[in-house]
Amino acid sequence: MILSSDYHTHTVYSHGKGKVIDNALVAKEKGLIELGISDHGFAHPVFGLSKRKLPNIRKDCDRATKETGVKVLLGIESNIIGTDGTVDLKEKYYDYFDIFFAGLHKMVMFKPLTFFSLGLPDMLLSKFHKKNVSKSLIKRNTKTFINVIKNNPVDAITHLNYCCYADAVEVAKAARDYGTYIELNAKKVHLSDEELFNIAQTGVRFIISSDAHTPDRVGEISLVEKWLDRCEIDRSQIDNIDGRLPDFRFRNRKNK
Repeated sequence: MILSSDYHTHTVYSHGKGKVIDNALVAKEKGLIELGISDHGFAHPVFGLSKRKLPNIRKDCDRATKETGVKVLLGIESNIIGTDGTVDLKEKYYDYFDIFFAGLHKMVMFKPLTFFSLGLPDMLLSKFHKKNVSKSLIKRNTKTFINVIKNNPVDAITHLNYCCYADAVEVAKAARDYGTYIELNAKKVHLSDEELFNIAQTGVRFIISSDAHTPDRVGEISLVEKWLDRCEIDRSQIDNIDGRLPDFRFRNRKNK
């Protein structure tokens, strides 16, 4: 299995340690065709991408493409901020971006009252096993992810069930139906082997991401490789390996 592209990497524009060009040079060294710079969304008060820096990061991605020959795409790991599926990437900013990811993070600026129904419960229970989390919270998180997929042209859900437990199978069914990928994140364990096997049975498509926060980790997917071997997942369900590139929903929407 050879990684074709890595779409979830961070830079100094949010929580990463390297520049766009640093990530691109490592991507070139590792033979990647495409690279995504997907920094944290605007609603993260500490590590969020600044809206005023959008022209700068856009130029950095275009420049890195020319200098390395790797197609460097500007993405965002937007924050889910409402149980109704609201995220912090609004349509008026779509023109800046090539990739649209969404994930549930704990310490972000949620919509009013959402912090108490979503952020705080997940934060308090994030260290517990899923079996110890209330069914009502799992149901609420599941509905939230499904609403995100239904209401936004999201390319992938990042690190599903990392510190925010949902019914992964139901989320995967929605992702399958709307053309959204489930990310297999190589930085953190976020699904059990049983969950991964079960969501694969839905027919949902996957992408593998390094979630690199330092340039040296761009393209590093060893955690996922071991995971796939244990679960015997059909590699044909993964769209960014062995020369294949994903058919991203956001790109198709913008091209209409």
